[in-house]
Amino acid sequence: MASPLRLAAQGRQAARLFAMQQRASLRTVTSRASSVTPAASAPFSSSSASATTSATATATTTASLPTYTPFVFAGLAIAGSLVAYNMTADDPIKCDAPTLAERDEQTRRDSNGAVDELSPMRLRMEKFIKEQQQIIIKGLAEIENSGGVAAVGGPVEGRVGIDSLAPREFRQDEWQRKEGGGGITCVLQDGVVFEKAGVGVSVVYGKLPKAGILRMRANHRNLGGDGGAETLPESLEFFAAGLSLVVHPRNPMAPTVHLNYRYFETANPDGSPTGDASGAWWFGGGADLTPSYLFDEDAIHFHRTLKDVCDRHNKGYFPRFKRWCDEYFYNKHRLESRGVGGIFFDDLDEASGGTPASDGAPAKTTDRESLFAFIQDGLRAFLPSYTPIIARRKDLPFTDAEKEWQQIRRGRYVEFNLVHDRGTSFGLNTPGPRVESILMSLPLTAEWKYMYEPAPKSREQRLVDVLRNAREWV
Repeated sequence: MASPLRLAAQGRQAARLFAMQQRASLRTVTSRASSVTPAASAPFSSSSASATTSATATATTTASLPTYTPFVFAGLAIAGSLVAYNMTADDPIKCDAPTLAERDEQTRRDSNGAVDELSPMRLRMEKFIKEQQQIIIKGLAEIENSGGVAAVGGPVEGRVGIDSLAPREFRQDEWQRKEGGGGITCVLQDGVVFEKAGVGVSVVYGKLPKAGILRMRANHRNLGGDGGAETLPESLEFFAAGLSLVVHPRNPMAPTVHLNYRYFETANPDGSPTGDASGAWWFGGGADLTPSYLFDEDAIHFHRTLKDVCDRHNKGYFPRFKRWCDEYFYNKHRLESRGVGGIFFDDLDEASGGTPASDGAPAKTTDRESLFAFIQDGLRAFLPSYTPIIARRKDLPFTDAEKEWQQIRRGRYVEFNLVHDRGTSFGLNTPGPRVESILMSLPLTAEWKYMYEPAPKSREQRLVDVLRNAREWV
């Protein structure tokens, strides 16, 4: 029995002879025989032959070359199969790895949208912050609809019929990023208690450029691999999800509050999940209080609530994160803090989230689950830390001069957010930013007065003194 290679050679020879004798009537068949593609791995069908030859030509071919015709088609079939085999062996098809966004979407489809403790941390964090967002806006709306006054014996800034107003609710805008992800921005504006309150959730998929990788390697040495800068990839996929809120009360006796909890993760250069030497993840967050008029008991309550949360997870967290907060929320150009502090932390991973070595004891690392539990407790502590304060202050009387001081302090708040805040800068510089959500933190009104100084020994001056010299409240 002839070998396949011999049959192929005979088939090609027969095809050449066949073409010379029947060039005029069988040009299409000749063309197919001389340019075999992987698609020709199966023999020509009778319909293919009839499409390129007439019934007469077919009959002539059959009569004149009865012995060559089987070799033509057998040779074409075998040669085509050999070509297909060689392409498969020498040039394997390469498929791009799924992106983080595609991987998470597939996970949602496979689980019918269910997210549990076995789901990727990306989906668990997204689910948790969206749940907490609804809990928080419900709690703030209850306070907003409890009423409030703006001056002794008067309704809110001259309004009448406050009790007859319809319940004020948060406007909720859901948005999507074409680059991947999206978010929900909830804002209550021009209310009775809250002049502006915003609670936003954002979920971002994107690519971190090489310059960004280099900056982040200061805190995450394994980001992009364990080699030098010359071995870094041009970009890495990243995922970032967080909940951020800012509340600006109308009454200057009630403090502004800010909170943010977030999770960041990168994918390996080949798109595979993190967790080995090429991937990185971390948590960040905190909460801080910014009063215009200082009530010590408010600052104490706020810090004690946060300390209780920290102590449940790591006794070293609160002093470390309180100091970090005082240092971060600092208006360098004004030489004063933005507010009276709270806690702040960033880049918290298995190493930095553990316990540093001290007194001869070795350092202890932690794990992602433990840090996620800490993040959850911190976010759940927001309403208990703030609602008692706003309840005590929202109805206190105030004067026009005190309202003016609040506007000046809000101006300092704006200065920090636009000049120094890394979160604002990151958001505005990420491709496809939703600017309205990023600048949600800014107050509805603020003032800047040239060379303004509070009166000596006044309540306003006492606040400035505290802002220039951070205090320990608990």
